[in-house]
Amino acid sequence: MGNRLTKIYTRTGDDGSTGLGDGSRVRKDSARVNAYGTVDELNSVIGMLLAQDTGADIAECLTQIQHDLFDLGGELCIPGMAMVFDADIARLEDVLDRFNEDLPPLKDFILPGGGMAASTCHLARTVCRRAEREVVTLAAHESVRAEATRYLNRLSDLLFVLARVLARRSGHGEVLWQHERRKKPVGT
Repeated sequence: MGNRLTKIYTRTGDDGSTGLGDGSRVRKDSARVNAYGTVDELNSVIGMLLAQDTGADIAECLTQIQHDLFDLGGELCIPGMAMVFDADIARLEDVLDRFNEDLPPLKDFILPGGGMAASTCHLARTVCRRAEREVVTLAAHESVRAEATRYLNRLSDLLFVLARVLARRSGHGEVLWQHERRKKPVGT
């Protein structure tokens, strides 16, 4: 394990810069910091989801994902590092297929909702999509392994499926978009 933090504040970032895992310093608003910062935010939202009743099977899945996201954040923080691999993506696909197997086919768009756990899962999904966009932005300027983007893409799909499962398990059910409501004035 690397260095242990004995003092939380260092004052080295007071000038608007931060240190990467390789020791180099970049601006705090750089594409790289935005990418791994959004991955960290996603991990925090998944932590919020885990603080709710998800069932043991989903909790186990999400706990593994938190570890993967910590690795992905490390990969993004240390240019040239590889910590997320094809096997991690394949595992997400297997889990996604397993949870999706018992869901009915989608015939309508689903709105975020369906109880607190499902809603939090939808929030995680949207933060995941933003993390993916941040990684794509970073990859346009610096070298980023394709596995990073692929992992986040599969994870957002998995989070959508888990939100559907959680909405159904909670008894709230999925909130379907109603096309006909689009035409009504607000408040009627």
